[in-house]
Amino acid sequence: MSYSSSMQRRALIVKNDLSPFGNKVVETGYVSKEQMKQALSESRSTGRSLPEILEAITGRQLPPDLIRQYKKQQLFELKILYGVEFLDPEINQIGTSQVGELIDSLIPIDICRRYRLLPISKSDEPPSILIAMVDPDNLDAQDNLNRILRPRDIGLQRTVITLEDFQELLSKYLDENVEKQKQQADNQRNNANAVDFTVELDGLDLQDAPEEGDADLGASLKDADAAPVIALVNKILIKALQEKVSDIHIEPQEEYLRVRFRRDGVLRQAFDPLPKQIVPAVTARFKIIAELDIAERRAPQDGRIRRVFEGRKVDFRVNTLPSRYGEKVVLRILDNSSTQLGLDKLISDVESLQIVRDLASRPFGLLLVTGPTGSGKSTTLYSILAERNDPGVNISTAEDPIEYSLPGITQVQVIREKGMDFASILRAFLRQDPDVILVGETRDKETAKTAIEAALTGHLVLTTLHTNDAAGAISRLDEMGVEPFMVSGALLGVVAQRLMRRVCSDCRIPYTPSADELARFGLASSKDVELTLYKAKSLELEEIQAAKAKNQLCSKCAGVGYKGRCGVYEVMRVTERLQNLITEGAPSERIKEAAVEEGMKTLLAYSLELVMQGNTTLEEVERVTFTDSGLEAELKAKRKSSLECKTCHAELQPEWFECPYCMTPRFSD
Repeated sequence: MSYSSSMQRRALIVKNDLSPFGNKVVETGYVSKEQMKQALSESRSTGRSLPEILEAITGRQLPPDLIRQYKKQQLFELKILYGVEFLDPEINQIGTSQVGELIDSLIPIDICRRYRLLPISKSDEPPSILIAMVDPDNLDAQDNLNRILRPRDIGLQRTVITLEDFQELLSKYLDENVEKQKQQADNQRNNANAVDFTVELDGLDLQDAPEEGDADLGASLKDADAAPVIALVNKILIKALQEKVSDIHIEPQEEYLRVRFRRDGVLRQAFDPLPKQIVPAVTARFKIIAELDIAERRAPQDGRIRRVFEGRKVDFRVNTLPSRYGEKVVLRILDNSSTQLGLDKLISDVESLQIVRDLASRPFGLLLVTGPTGSGKSTTLYSILAERNDPGVNISTAEDPIEYSLPGITQVQVIREKGMDFASILRAFLRQDPDVILVGETRDKETAKTAIEAALTGHLVLTTLHTNDAAGAISRLDEMGVEPFMVSGALLGVVAQRLMRRVCSDCRIPYTPSADELARFGLASSKDVELTLYKAKSLELEEIQAAKAKNQLCSKCAGVGYKGRCGVYEVMRVTERLQNLITEGAPSERIKEAAVEEGMKTLLAYSLELVMQGNTTLEEVERVTFTDSGLEAELKAKRKSSLECKTCHAELQPEWFECPYCMTPRFSD
C-alpha cells in the first residue's frame, strides 16, 4: 500500500475535527486553530511530519510533552489502521546489535531502505522474525520478505513503527557501520597485504540480492549459501576494491583454487591457494550475485555485479569460462569514482597535449584512440568530452558498458539482444542533431563506415580501435573494408596509448646504465654527462613477508616497487602528406615512417622520456612499448634528417647514402 493511501485512511480517523493532540497544542497557545488546520492539511498533502511543519510555522521547538503526546496518538492510529501491534522504542528495548546482525545476515539493507522496515528480533520456537514496518500493508514488501524467509522455514511477524522511529533506528545502524568501516580501514592500513578470513565483514555495505534465497536451486547453490563461502566471496571483492585493482581472476587448478589480482597492469597472487573442494561453491556464488545461470557450466556467460563500497557504487563486469578443472571467473572492476578527467592530467608531453586538444576542438572529422584493452582509452575519450562539454554542444555516446557518468551528455547503453548495437545507435544519433559523437568501440565494417560518414557530414566522431600503434589504425580500417579515400577524407588523427607502471619514488634504486643497455633502446651515451636512471625495488612474496616482519617494508608500494601508472601516447596528426599515403593504400610501416619524419613522437620515444624523467624504468619500457618496428621507424627518420656531410659539410639529398664530393658514408652506423 502506498504512503498516500495510508494518509487517506488516517484522514478518515481525524475527519475534519482536530485530534486530541491538535486540541492540546491549540490549548497550550503554541499555535492557533487555523494554524493547526493549515499544518494538518500540509502534512496530509506532503507527507511531512506534523511536528516538523508546526515548528516551521512558529519558528519554535515543540515542547517535549507535546511531542510525546503526538507520538502516542500516532501509534494508536497506526494500530487501528493496520490491525497490528505497534512498536515504541522508548518502551520496548531494541538491541541495535541484533538489528545489525539480522540486516547483515538475513534482510539486506536495500530491502530495509526501499520498503522502510527493520528486522527487530528472531524467535526460535517456532522460527520467526519480527519486522517493524512503517507500512505493514505493503504487499510488495511482504512478497520480498516471504521470498527470503520461506526457504529458510522462518515465519513473518509484523509490527508497525512510526517513520521517525524507523529513521532513527536506521541511522543508528548506519552510524555503527561507519565506525566499523573506520576501524577496518585502520586495520587494513596497519596490515596492508594481510587479510584475515576470520574478520567480520559487517562494516562494509556489500549486500546480497533478495533472490539469492531461492529453495529450488541445486546442491552448488546450497554450498554457496553457506556463510563461510559468502564471507570468502565478499572478502575477495573487498580486498580488490581496497587495493584498487582492475581485474580479479578466480582460477580453478588441478589441486587448488587460485585467486589473482591485476594491479597496475600486472597479475599477482592475492591469497594463498584455496582448497579445491570449494571451487563449485565459490563459482556458484559469483554466478548467483552476477545473475547468471548456475546450471549452465558448458558455455561462457557474461553478467554484472553492482555493489556499494565506502559510499560509492561499484560495478563488476563478470565473465565465466569453462576450463579443464572448473569454470574460470574473471571480474573487471569498473570503479571510476576516483579517476580525474582532464587531458593535462593524462598527457605529460606539452607538444602531444596541444596536438590532441587541437584535433578535439575541430568541428567535424574522425579522431581515433587505439590501444589494447585496459590501456586507458575510455579515460582519454572522456577527458576530451569533459573539455568539449558545454551547454552549447550536443554530445551523445554509445557505449558497452557505460564506464563514466558525465553530466550534460546523452549516454546510451548497447543492448544487442534488442537490436541496439553501435551502428544502429549511431544512425539514430545522426537524426538528433549531434555536435560530438562517441562510439565506444568500432568493431565491424558497418559501424566504421557509419562513423566515417558522420565525420564527413559535419560531426566530430570519437571512437576506439584495437591496434598496436597509431599507423596500424589505417590498416585496421582497411581490413574492415573501409575505402582508403573515405579514411583519408575523414580522419583527423590517431592517438595510440599504453599505461606504464610508475616506479615508487620512495624506494626506487638509482643507477648508471651501460652504453650497451642504452644502445639497445636507440639511445646514445655521453662521456661528459653521467646519466642516472632508476630501477624498481620489487620483492618476491617471501621477501615481502620478511621485510614486513622486520618493519622494513616500503609503506608506499608495499614491496611491489611500483605505485600507480602513467600514460604513454603516440599522437599522429593526419597531414596532407599522410592523406596522400592513405589514399594510395601505403603500408602502415611507410605511414609511420612519414609521420615520424613530420615530428610524431612514438610510443617508444615517449616512454623513454618518462624514463629520463625518473617516472618509470627501462624494464617497463621493454614490457610495454619496446618493439623493433618502433625503433626502426625512429632510426630511419633520424637518418633521413641527416642532410649534411659530416666531413665536408656539403648538403646531401635524402636518397644519398654517401657524400658525392668526399665519398664519406652518410651514416656512421
